[in-house]
This record gives sequence, structure tokens and C-alpha cells, in this order.
Amino acid sequence: MPSDSSPAPAAPSALDRARGKAYRRLLPLLFICYVVAYVDRTNVGFAKLEMEKDLGHLGFTESVFGFGMGVFFVGYLLLEIPGSVLVERWSARKWIFRIMFTWGLVASLTAFVHCRVPVVTAAMESLTGAMARGLEAVSGGGPGSYVESLRGEGSAFVAQFWGVRFLLGLAEAGFFPGVIVYLSHWFPRRDRSRALATFFIAAPISQILAPPISNAMLKFPGGPWGLAGWQWVFILWGIPAVVLSFVVLAYLTDRPAHATWLTPEEREALQAELDDEKRRHAATGHFTIAQALAHPKVLLLALAFFLCTCGNYAVEMQMPSILKDWYKLDVNTVAYLLMIPPIGSLVGQIFVGWNSDRTNERRWHACLPILLGAAAMALIPLTHGDLSTLSLGLTVLGFTVALIGFKAYLPAFWTLPGMFLTESAAAASIGFINSVANLGGWIGPTLVGVLKENTDSYDRSLWILSGFMVIGASIIAGLGVGGRPKPEAESDRESVPARAAEA
Repeated sequence: MPSDSSPAPAAPSALDRARGKAYRRLLPLLFICYVVAYVDRTNVGFAKLEMEKDLGHLGFTESVFGFGMGVFFVGYLLLEIPGSVLVERWSARKWIFRIMFTWGLVASLTAFVHCRVPVVTAAMESLTGAMARGLEAVSGGGPGSYVESLRGEGSAFVAQFWGVRFLLGLAEAGFFPGVIVYLSHWFPRRDRSRALATFFIAAPISQILAPPISNAMLKFPGGPWGLAGWQWVFILWGIPAVVLSFVVLAYLTDRPAHATWLTPEEREALQAELDDEKRRHAATGHFTIAQALAHPKVLLLALAFFLCTCGNYAVEMQMPSILKDWYKLDVNTVAYLLMIPPIGSLVGQIFVGWNSDRTNERRWHACLPILLGAAAMALIPLTHGDLSTLSLGLTVLGFTVALIGFKAYLPAFWTLPGMFLTESAAAASIGFINSVANLGGWIGPTLVGVLKENTDSYDRSLWILSGFMVIGASIIAGLGVGGRPKPEAESDRESVPARAAEA
């Protein structure tokens, strides 16, 4: 009989084995952490459907909720850059543990913002009085204004709500950019977009899972403590973050050199690949942290991401209210409709992350999804003609396409800073871009809430935010970073270290 002469498949190299082990070991845990983080950040949009009824007499209006949803990002801004640098220079494992433990506690405290707390509530009453006088001097008062909310009988509780949201931002600050920096310690550039896409799809997964789970929590009986359903939403979503913080402390590994779950050969191969990549990149120039933060491309990336984030968070946090307001839906129906748009963004993120790595092209993989989302957002108001099922279906379709755009660009976008910066400069720039941009998470929902109160319509805010995103995409397109490299450019870049050594 003829012998089978086909060659046996080659055994995976040490580097390939290390890459696979790192992916399987690190990404699932980080994915779960981001699911919980995203729910704790955005569940106020769902809880608001019941909170507004229970706390309306205390002054919890549309604009109060819009401001509270957004003030989270002010706290987030303050610790983003230090957190990213700590991950680069100290320990991702310990810093993410700190983040998750404190954000879980603070997220649970949101359930008690309407309760009188000794010393704290009295201090808030004094603070809101001073804030009301200052705002009145600047912008005047009137029905539905912040001044009215800050002078009502529940003004101290409004301030406690804003304060807890601010503290939640402080607690969570550094998680998202810290993980981006952390993944650069483990994944070479050829794998990074796929790793980022796997991490990022936690956001749409959380948006699929959270509405039905949160809806079930809204129906929990008060029990001996007499808690409302919306309180259970905050308490029960806060607990997993605290539990996961200890899993992170025990399970994450800071760098390949510390990984006992890799063989010595695998550790050396992966670290050599990362070090070689870093050396090649460093040969093109070195930036200090201060230089990186002042770099025009970093500033423009921050502006572009800010404009996109305004639209993203406005839709995510206000979508439950828009659907309920336009179509007079009950909470159960809203909960299940909210599961549909994230399915689109999940598919979009996976495809764009895969195709961006396949083609080694980043710029247009970031720009085109943003433009798609902007177009969908601009068309959403046109779908609201009546209460028919067709109109409702078109509105949900509009939100689905919008969320595809808002999420699919992220894996490609977050590879851009690392294309012209390295090490601490790249870490600081990622923290800076994310912190400045996430102020859009304050501006976007606040803009929607204020315009809804003043115009009794969501249309104008959606059109304005759509324009923001078109500008953001145009900035990214004009930066000249992340295009598909030409073969000769690749070979030139590879030869830079050799030329430097000869000199």
C-alpha cells in the first residue's frame, strides 16, 4: 500500500502557544469585568424609569437625571491619566482590584441617594443653596431649571445623587484605558485589534443582558427593608464588582515575565516579540509624557472621541426614555426592545476588529462606522410618525444601526495612539484621550435632557449629536495615521534600527 507522504502539521511555535494562552487566560476575565462596569455606569438610564415616579416630588426631573448621568464623567476625568500611567509603571492587577472594589461599593450606594444621612445631607443643603444662587445670577431661574431643582424640598437629595455619580466616576476612572494599556503588555500589534475587539464587545453584551435582568430586579419585593425595585438594581449590580475585584487580584498577571502559567520558552518568546516591537517603534522617536499630552494628534484624537462619545452615551442612556415617551410603552416592553440594538453593535465590533487586523488598516475602519452611526442618528426622528408597530420597528432599527456605528469603530480607533507613541507616553495619551472624550458622556445626556424639557422633543438633540459625530469622523480621517502600510514603507521601517546602529 502506498504510504501517506503528506507532511504532518507543524507544531505551534512557543510564541504562538504563548499568544493563545494569553488570549484564553486574560480576555475572559477582563471581558466579564467590563460587562459589570458598563452596567454599573449606565443602569441609571433604566432605573430612571421607576426612580422618576418615586422621586419626582423631590425634584428628580429629566434635566436632573441627564446631569447626573453625565457628572459621572467629571469624576472619571480626574484619575484617568494617573490610572493609565500606574498600569504602565506599577501594577495593572493591583490598580484594577482597587477600581473594582471601590466602584462596586459606590454603585450600591446609589440606591440610597434619597435617604437623609447625618452631616452629609445637611452639608448638601448648604451647598445646593449656594449653587442655586450662583446659577440664578448667571443664567436665571424658572420652571424646570436647575435652579428650581436646587431650591426644592429635595434639593439635598438631588445633590446626593449627583455626588454619588461623581464618586462612581472617580472610583471607575482608569479601568478602561488601564485595560487598553495592559493589553499592550501582552499582545503584539498584529493581535491587538482582535484582543481589543473581544474586550469591547462586553459593552453590547452588557446592553443585551442588563435590561431583562434589571427589569426583573425592578419587580423584587421590598422585603423587610422596604426597598423599591430601582434600589435593588443598584445594589445587586454593585455586588459582582466587589466579588470580581478579588478574582482580579488572584488571577491577573501583570506581564509575561511574571506568568507562571507560561513555560520559560513561551515567556521568553512572547517577551522577545514585544521588546523587539518596542525597539523598532522607539527608533522613530521618543516622547515624554508632557510632549505626548501636547502632541497635536493626541489633542485631535481626544476631540474626535469626545464628539463621538457625546452621541454614544446620549443614545445609550436616553434610549429607554425615548422609546417609552414616543410609543407609550410599559417598562417590560422597553426592557426587551433594548436588547435588540446591542446585537448589531456586537456583530459590528467583531467584524471591524477582525477585518482591521486582517487588512492592517485602522483609519477607515474607525471613520466609516462613525459616519454610519451619525446617519442613522439623524434619521431616527423621522421614524417617529405615529404609535404603529411599523414606526416602532423603524425606530428600533435606527437605534440598532446607530449603535453599530458607535461601537464598531472602537477596536481600530484605540490602536491609533500606539502608532506614534510608546510606553508611558502612550499610556498617558490613552488616559488623556479617554478622560477628555468621556466628558461627552456628561454633555450628551445633559444636552438631550435640557432640550427635551425646553422643546418637549428629542429630535433637535439627536440632529445636533449626529453633526458632532460627522465632525469626529472627519478629524480622524484627516490625521494621516492608521492607513494601510505599503510594503516598501514596512521594509523601510524595519531597517531603521539597522541604519541607526550603523550610524
